[in-house]
Amino acid sequence: MKALILVGGFGTRLRPLTLSVPKPLVDFANKPMILHQIEALKAIGVTEVVLAINYQPEVMLNFLKDFEEKIGIKITCSQETEPLGTAGPLALARDKLTDISGDPFFVLNSDVISEYPLKQMIEFHKSHGGEASIMVTKVDEPSKYGVVVMEESTGQVERFVEKPKLFVGNKINAGIYLLNPSVLDRIELRPTSIEKEVFPNIARDKKLYAMVLPGFWMDIGQPRDYISGLRLYLDSLKKKSSPKLAAGPHIIGNVLVDESAKIGEGCLIGPDVAIGPGCVVESGVRLSRCTVMRGVRIKKHACISSSIIGWHSTVGQWARVENMTILGEDVHVGDEIYSNGGVVLPHKEIKSSILKPEIVM
Repeated sequence: MKALILVGGFGTRLRPLTLSVPKPLVDFANKPMILHQIEALKAIGVTEVVLAINYQPEVMLNFLKDFEEKIGIKITCSQETEPLGTAGPLALARDKLTDISGDPFFVLNSDVISEYPLKQMIEFHKSHGGEASIMVTKVDEPSKYGVVVMEESTGQVERFVEKPKLFVGNKINAGIYLLNPSVLDRIELRPTSIEKEVFPNIARDKKLYAMVLPGFWMDIGQPRDYISGLRLYLDSLKKKSSPKLAAGPHIIGNVLVDESAKIGEGCLIGPDVAIGPGCVVESGVRLSRCTVMRGVRIKKHACISSSIIGWHSTVGQWARVENMTILGEDVHVGDEIYSNGGVVLPHKEIKSSILKPEIVM
């Protein structure tokens, strides 16, 4: 089987992290976002992944070359010269996605994190005999999204309602699809939307089916959702009794610590924290609801919550970093500095406190 991952654009919502690497290579729970998806695809027998990309394909491919061998899966790029929306890239990659087998192929949005129940999705797709299957997930505030209105018993999709004012349902498109090759005949090579143009047409022909996603789901394309997504992801590891979760007197709740990270005496870490490879956390540090990426040093008695600390940064002694502070790569926060929601671009030194959320160039 084959799969296409919609990598797309510049990842502006996750700046300053995406100023250093393309968004799918930003670490989430100690590995690049896109690897979570590639590993899930490999696990159910996908042999080739096509990345639909319009930005820095060399960086992506060079990085993923190592993983191609490690995971044992073929990874290729389909590069757009202009942004083609969410459906145009399928038309562009047509020759890579189809072969004589006529097997369906997966399409995934690269920002989506979930338990990827892809095996169940294949079974669901075979059982209904339609042309396309989409995953849907239940949300509390459907008015912010496009809602999928479906026949509950069969999963047949009736229509889509964009940001409904009145309640029509609480299931939204989860960004994971399984499509027959015939769907490609419905897509022209131009900027076009799979959600707004292609799927409504298939639904009109009564050939589109939706499966409700079991477990958690989050689009982690922006910082607040990234932090929420980490909580959900670690929670799902906990439910599976994963040996990856850290344990000990200094750990509260669900915490992921890379084996090469060093943690000092008297720290208190958790809940919902990921500490990446090569990090040094000195004594007496307090961490909660945050991600600390590769090569970061956090000095004595610093306190970090609800924040993302980018690669190779340092946080000084007695510093306090909170409220969605995002430090880009190689940012150095001085001793006793306070950051309240500062968004700091790479290679900066912070010598005075950031008292209200702002961007520091």
